[in-house]
Parts: sequence; structure tokens; C-alpha cells
Amino acid sequence: MASSAATPAAPISPAKAWLSAFRPRTLPLALASIMAGGFLAASHGQFRGAVVGLAALTTILLQILSNLANDYGDSQNGADSVHREGPQRAVQSGAISPQQMKKGMGVFGLLSLVSGLALLWVALGTAGAWIFTAFFVLGLSAIWAAVNYTAGSKPYGYAGLGDLSVFIFFGMVGVCGTYFLQAYSQVPTWTEALPLPVLLPAAALGCFATAVLNVNNIRDIRSDELAGKITIPVRLGPVRARRYHWLLLLLGFGCAVVYVALTYHSPWQWLFVLAAPLLFRNAISVWQRQDSMQLDPLLKQMALTTLVFTLLFGLGQVL
Repeated sequence: MASSAATPAAPISPAKAWLSAFRPRTLPLALASIMAGGFLAASHGQFRGAVVGLAALTTILLQILSNLANDYGDSQNGADSVHREGPQRAVQSGAISPQQMKKGMGVFGLLSLVSGLALLWVALGTAGAWIFTAFFVLGLSAIWAAVNYTAGSKPYGYAGLGDLSVFIFFGMVGVCGTYFLQAYSQVPTWTEALPLPVLLPAAALGCFATAVLNVNNIRDIRSDELAGKITIPVRLGPVRARRYHWLLLLLGFGCAVVYVALTYHSPWQWLFVLAAPLLFRNAISVWQRQDSMQLDPLLKQMALTTLVFTLLFGLGQVL
């Protein structure tokens, strides 16, 4: 006689639990700024493949570190609760214990440090000790930011500073740093290693990365508020948070337009305009969808749109 009891779900394997905690869908977004820095350097004849490759590896390791710290921190601080609308996290579900997650964070923190040092050595060598030191401190700041977004005794993500951090590290540091490390050894003076117009595409990538975070925070607005995680959408409320989303997309696109206007040399530079319908579609969908779970697919859509924008923008500069 068949039992009427429901068959319990099979436990997830450790490998699948860790892979899920790495959150692979966030990695293309993390790479977008490195790609942009590579394309911009190539457009000025300063591309260095080894530097871009090591920058990409370091960024991936930092992003995984951030994802593990986010999983750990939100579970400890109450944001990952029964009220959370997004996918269940590894520590929250019990697939990975808090102690194991802390060890994982330590491993990826160390790997990020080693990869970052290799990047600086390949890019700078022994020249410019103070520049090497400045970038080393910047790398340590990136590791600190990755961990303390939601983990630590005073996570800055709970004070609404996550947007600023994402704009800085996914935009300004990622694009400008990648460009500078390629150009430094190929220009007469260090002041020529970062032309001011490069700040504009860096700001564009920062705005789009912040928009991805904003969709995530609009989705989680209820659970974040209950947990005391005062994100920008919690501060603004759902309607103004959606207006803020429109502003981020318009500012990002506008920065790209101004960059091309300032550096114009070929019609191909306007290739990125083909990404405009994707940005518009995301903005409209975020505005119209009120149910939290309906917003979740828009995270992936916005991340992929940022990647498409980066490819079109970058190709337009080198063609």
C-alpha cells in the first residue's frame, strides 16, 4: 500500500550548494567594467591582454567573496528570513553552515589578494612604488567592501550605502583602474594614463550596476525594512525607488552619449544606441511590476542588458 506522506526533498549536494552560493548570474555584471576598460584601452592602442585577464580573475574572485559575505551577513542580521521574496540562500536554508561560509569567505579573500598582487606586478612591475601602494590599498578597500556590505559588526549595506559602493567599485574603479593599469607603462607620464573622458563610460557602468542592485532592493523592500536594512528603496518607498531606477538608466545612457560626442571619430561609436530598447524595456517593466517575485527576472535582464551595452559600446570604440 502506497504511503500518503509526501516524499521529502533530496538534500542538495555540497558542490551544488557552494555553486549556488557563488551566484554565477552576478559574474557577467562584475566583468562588464573590466571589459569596458579593456575596450577603451584598445581604442587608444594600449590594450594589454595579461592585465585585462588578471583584472577579470580578480574581479570574479571579489564578486564571489561579496556573494558569500552577503549570504552569511544577511542570514546573521535577519534580512534572510521567511519574509524574503528572492531565492533562498545557502546559510538560510542550512545547506552551508555559518562556520563553513566564514571559511569560504576567508579562502576567496586570500585568493582575491593573491590575484590582485599578481595583477599589480604584471601591470606596474617595480616602477612607481607609490602607485603600486595606492592600488594595493585600493585592492584592500575592495576586499573590505565586499565583506562588510552585509557582514561585520556595522554592515554599510544596512545603512543604505550599497548603491554608492556599487557605483564606485563596479563603475569608476573597475573601468578606470583597468584602463590605467594597461596604459601606465605605455605613456610618458602617469598623468596621461587616465584621460578624463574615460570617467564618463565608467560612470555609465556604475549607474547600470547600481540599477541592478536597485531592482534587487525594490524586490526585497518588505523583508529589508523588517530586518532594519535601510536600503535606498526602503528610504524612498516603492514609487520613488522606481523613479530612481529611471534616473540611473537615463544618467548611464547619457554619460555614454556625452563620451562619444567628446571623442567622436566614427559613426560606429554610436553602436551602443542599439541597447536603448533593452534599457527602456527594463525601466518600463520595473515601473509596472508591483509583485516582488515578478521583479526577480528583471535582475538577470538588467545584468545581461549591461553586458550587451558594454559589448556594443566597446566594439563601437575599436571599430
